[in-house]
Amino acid sequence: MARFTVDGAELAYDDEGPRDRADTPLVLIHGWTADRHRWDHQTAHFSPHRRVIRLDLRGHGESTGAGAPTVDALARDVVALLDHLGVDRFVPVGHSMGGMTAQTLALTHPGRVERLVLVNSIGRMTYSRARGLLMAASTLVPFKLFVAANIRRAFGPGHPRDEVEKYIRASASTPREVVMTLYAAMRAFDVLDRAGEIRVPTLMVHGYHDVQLPVRQMLRLAKGYPDAEIRVLDAGHELPLERPADLTAVLDRFLSRP
Repeated sequence: MARFTVDGAELAYDDEGPRDRADTPLVLIHGWTADRHRWDHQTAHFSPHRRVIRLDLRGHGESTGAGAPTVDALARDVVALLDHLGVDRFVPVGHSMGGMTAQTLALTHPGRVERLVLVNSIGRMTYSRARGLLMAASTLVPFKLFVAANIRRAFGPGHPRDEVEKYIRASASTPREVVMTLYAAMRAFDVLDRAGEIRVPTLMVHGYHDVQLPVRQMLRLAKGYPDAEIRVLDAGHELPLERPADLTAVLDRFLSRP
């Protein structure tokens, strides 16, 4: 693990794998209240033969810093780290909020993104009025209850309870200001009408049972992409934890595509 300082935050990151291979580096971006270890399976699989960079976003995991006010700010942190490492072209792989960050990277730095991978992510959070009011009201409950409710419903049916509880505790250790600031940033995120501008090959992998960011919202986003490949797996919102090997296999096939 190494560290890099940007705009008052010290970002923890791993930079693994060979530098002398022709394959474009993977940049793995985790989601809300998670950390870079969401990508342990993918890192172990790809890093022996490809450069893999993963980081803890500001305020998450072993990184410091206050919550980013926008998803754009998260993307700027990623670009700053890649500039620091001398990485020009890359393949961003983002889960949930990380997928929002990855789309922002593709829109703001189109010449640097070779391919794009979105895992359980969407272009705009769209809900009914009743659901929107319920989400707004949920922010008023005690913080640990708010986190527990969101993480518990992120897993698909039948996921082991002890595993779910472990990730609830890990998420609740993220500072409250970081959690709530980025919750608002995700709700404000909207690139749905710009999907057609992302012209690189894109893989969208989603859990069929995802109630956090429903699969229909991913499909709505995919309609705007000129070159989108879609895979739906039997899981909830936490694909990197629920189906790590299957996710890696899908990602491997996509990256091997001419």
